[in-house]
Amino acid sequence: MKTLRLCLLASIIAVLFGMAYLAQEQAPPADRMADAANKFLDSLSADQKAKATYAFDSPERTHWFFVPRQDDQRKPTRNGLRLEEMNDTQREAVLLLLRSGTSEAGYKQALTIMSLEAILNELEKPNGKMVRNTGWYFVTIFGTPAKTGKWGWRIEGHHLSLNFTIVNGQVQSATPAFFGANPAEIKAGPMKGQRTLAAADDIPKELVNSLSEEQKKTALQTKAFPEIEANTAAKVGEPVGLVASKMTAEQKKILQRLIESYCDRMPEYIAKAQLKMVEDGGFDKIHFAYQGGLKEGEKHTCRVQGPKFVIEFLNEQADSAGNQANHIHSAWRELPSDFGLARK
Repeated sequence: MKTLRLCLLASIIAVLFGMAYLAQEQAPPADRMADAANKFLDSLSADQKAKATYAFDSPERTHWFFVPRQDDQRKPTRNGLRLEEMNDTQREAVLLLLRSGTSEAGYKQALTIMSLEAILNELEKPNGKMVRNTGWYFVTIFGTPAKTGKWGWRIEGHHLSLNFTIVNGQVQSATPAFFGANPAEIKAGPMKGQRTLAAADDIPKELVNSLSEEQKKTALQTKAFPEIEANTAAKVGEPVGLVASKMTAEQKKILQRLIESYCDRMPEYIAKAQLKMVEDGGFDKIHFAYQGGLKEGEKHTCRVQGPKFVIEFLNEQADSAGNQANHIHSAWRELPSDFGLARK
């Protein structure tokens, strides 16, 4: 029965993944977001809309979380309208909204992250402390979706937090953008071997392995980077590690691929804007730092920091089956702050 459920889950993910690609992609990203958000809102009842909507300047807009959130009665405490409270038409509208803020790869990763809750439910029952429910992903709209003015939206749940700020028909901010995975690699069952965030885990190791012993003295850190903080400004301090100006041409290419692996989660137009931001800050000023082991099952953390962005990555926790270092947290953040707060 367990195998059957997981096979069905994999099939559902594949269907949903293909379905959203029936939508046209000719309009600019902000227009697609507004259209998708309005389609979603138009499908809601008054009670549902009250849960799903906030004013643009509400403090709720910057209250993001990537951990499970529930009370002592195991009821959800996140704000927004969750998937299990929606009908099929409404969930399809959510998928279109999600698609408007992700690339093909990012969309698939987001759906896969959601599906991992079913695997955690199987692994942790009957004694799991946390509710694991693929329906506990929440949609929130801030302000009025339109091609003028300010508005924003969020899709969020365990290990996923996507936040967008739109101003006068332009995507002003696509951060914080958090993707996590538990298990990072599925170790058993019909999806055995699937790795949701493989590039984020593999490319830093590739870069470390390319370094000379002298470069490693600067790049490798003895102390693990702290857990990602769900705040409006990534408190990462001054950059540490090996600066790109002291890398070889080939090493810079690996670093570029690592950065692109995060931007590739976004729609092409937004990804290009993020990469331009990286370049405008000066590629040679980017620092790469790595801490921990390089072998499977060894804990490790990583940080890539430029003048205008930071990548935060941790793989320190065991998964729910006890496999060590098989639980990823990764985030793309703007500096000095997310949500477009530092922009005029």
